[in-house]
Amino acid sequence: MQPTAPPPYPVNFSVAYPDRPLNRLTSFFRLFTIIPIVIVLGTVYSGGAEWGQWGGDNGNHAQNVAYGFGGVLFFGPLLMILFRKKYPRWWFDWNLELQRFANRVTVYFALMDDRYPATDDQQSVRLDYLYPGGTLNRFLPIVKWLLAVPHYVVLFFLHIGAVVAVVITWFAILFTGRYPRPLFDYVEGVLRWQNRVTAYAFTLVTDRYPPFRLAP
Repeated sequence: MQPTAPPPYPVNFSVAYPDRPLNRLTSFFRLFTIIPIVIVLGTVYSGGAEWGQWGGDNGNHAQNVAYGFGGVLFFGPLLMILFRKKYPRWWFDWNLELQRFANRVTVYFALMDDRYPATDDQQSVRLDYLYPGGTLNRFLPIVKWLLAVPHYVVLFFLHIGAVVAVVITWFAILFTGRYPRPLFDYVEGVLRWQNRVTAYAFTLVTDRYPPFRLAP
């Protein structure tokens, strides 16, 4: 009897290869063209809150208000999993959509797509989480960030390689208009690895330890 293949990892990531000439002009100025969408991403990706005052003259009769910011929901899901063994679906959807948006910006910066990142359309980037429901271990979220330390070390070196690959690709696009397929596959694999670690250690959507591989 043949051994049963393990189920696919519950985080799927892929980028459609641009099998066409890429825009040389926007690729050349990518460090500048990306600035507006990075600012937009920063407004929803940074977490926290700030207190201020609304109304009143010289502080008289002023009301204190809290200006909330977005960001990856970590502590909320952690507490819900710990005490209720539940991951609220709308928190799950928020984290998924935020990671999709962040990945579209990253893919644009890495020259893997010359279409400007959309705030809602998936474009060439596909990122999916399998909703865990009530299947998560209630205590693992406390230590997942620590268990993922080996991945942080490996990703540090993989990201160095990805930066070198993008620099080489920048010259390749300027001269040929094409993204070398081996470099594309490598950068895509690094982003896939990063997304699996993020899903495990920070968005907490799975208890399965991320595999040490670039491939799907």
